[in-house]
Amino acid sequence: MDERPIDEREAMAAMEAGLYAAGRPLGLDVLSSIAGVKSRSEAMNLVRKLKERYESLGSALQIVELTDGRFMMQLRGDYVPKVRRLVNRRLLSKGPLRTLAFIAYRQPVTQAYVSKVRGRQAYMHIRKLADMGLISEERLGNTKILKTTEAFADYFNLSHNPSVMKQQLKRLFDAAAEAGCGTAKRL
Repeated sequence: MDERPIDEREAMAAMEAGLYAAGRPLGLDVLSSIAGVKSRSEAMNLVRKLKERYESLGSALQIVELTDGRFMMQLRGDYVPKVRRLVNRRLLSKGPLRTLAFIAYRQPVTQAYVSKVRGRQAYMHIRKLADMGLISEERLGNTKILKTTEAFADYFNLSHNPSVMKQQLKRLFDAAAEAGCGTAKRL
């Protein structure tokens, strides 16, 4: 077994690479494994130093500590408008996004009900959303129960608690309705 002391700079670089490549929040267990450190406290110390380094540089990127103790790398909010036009494709087109919003707001909801309200195309949307890991499906007789996943909550920066998430979504939909977005009015 190699018992060399870890190189702090190399361990932080490994964490940085992991956070960048994952594109989603990572827990301390994953970060400590990537960095080659043995304890969660050592991993916490290193990732917080990395976070401070990004803050002190005034980088367009930041490392954010989520309330559940996981960390993610993301673009600082004040840079989003400056680079929005460079993003050449959306994660989802309007149809699947509306289906996802419907599922998120009504969850847990049956696939049959989603299809009844959203139309036959909802089956294709549901398949795509499940493949992307944004919703989970649980078989119930001839239909499925649909719910959003932690990946959905993380991506849209929402609570993992379904009742809190519903309140957050309601506020977002109300704001969208006030701005004249037709989708929000139909949910």
